[in-house]
Amino acid sequence: MQSFRQSFKDQTPLYVFVAVLFLVGVLFGALMVNALSLEQQQDLAGYLDHFFLTLHEGGEGEIPASFGNIAALHLKWLGLIWILGLSVIGLPGILILDFFKGVLIGFTVGYLVGQYSWKGLLFALVSVAPQNLLVIPVLMMCSVAAITFSLYIIKNRLLMQRSGSVTKPFASYIGLTCVMALLILGISSFETWITPSMMQWVAPMLLPASSL
Repeated sequence: MQSFRQSFKDQTPLYVFVAVLFLVGVLFGALMVNALSLEQQQDLAGYLDHFFLTLHEGGEGEIPASFGNIAALHLKWLGLIWILGLSVIGLPGILILDFFKGVLIGFTVGYLVGQYSWKGLLFALVSVAPQNLLVIPVLMMCSVAAITFSLYIIKNRLLMQRSGSVTKPFASYIGLTCVMALLILGISSFETWITPSMMQWVAPMLLPASSL
């Protein structure tokens, strides 16, 4: 526990950097909504109207997504960060993924709020926020671990400042990623069986009057 606290303290600047990068991505994604053309806005509105109608009617098909699909999506993201952390050239890729994750969330929430006002915000709070309040910290921890390991490789292999065997840091890196993967499975369970029920509760508020 003491070593974990010390590691967290040592990595605090990295956590701050990754968090700021993610928040910049959220802001950028929200601003992207204003760059949509009228045709793109109409296409998105049509898709969302169909999505909300399907939710309201309780239809099967693409929604709710299966546990396997949701877990696979999150685990692929986690795995990509882990793989990028194994190489020197993967370091920028980790930062790009964190920024892109922020863009996706910012765009989704920004569009819902811009299109549906407070009802869109309510839908975002039940469909986007719950799992991402857990997923984002997990991805941030994995990102910081990946960046730390990548920097360790740079220092020990490229700069020739050998400070010991790579075995222990690598084992810690794998161990943390496995724990985070288990957490992702738990979050995916919530997203599979709880989130759709909350979405179905809010969906009727966003439907056009003619669809009710």
